[in-house]
Amino acid sequence: MDQAGRLWNVVEPYTSAEGVELDDIEIVGAERAQIVRIVVDAPGSLGVDRIAELSRGLSRLLDHADVTSGSYTLEVTSPGLERKLRRPEHYRKSLGRELKVKTRVPVDGAKNHRGDLARADDRGFTMDVDGSERFIDYDDVASARTVFAWGAKAGQNS
Repeated sequence: MDQAGRLWNVVEPYTSAEGVELDDIEIVGAERAQIVRIVVDAPGSLGVDRIAELSRGLSRLLDHADVTSGSYTLEVTSPGLERKLRRPEHYRKSLGRELKVKTRVPVDGAKNHRGDLARADDRGFTMDVDGSERFIDYDDVASARTVFAWGAKAGQNS
């Protein structure tokens, strides 16, 4: 199991007991200067005080769990208005939202895709791009995120 997987096994019971969902764990940087980014989500919104409280608890937990190699900086955050999509669950939670996706290989002749997320399963997802459906396999995704739309569509993005 990789480092993020080991962290997930330690962090998820804590976040669950705290009444928040562990949404993602991302480890970036070199071994001596790593950033451990823990993304949590909850119905409604997570305020800055709640994020700070979770950060203190997670910091104590990780200090005692010894699942990180070397020193690290801990960041605890919520997904935000324009969330990164990295796991199938992220796509399922974003149904109906507008996405911006870059693929490693051309899909329907393009590597950049923008449209509304229509469906998502364990293999990939379908977007409505300019009135036509486009299926993209998760393995082909280089990056994906939701797009926050101001104005008329903004109510759908909350």
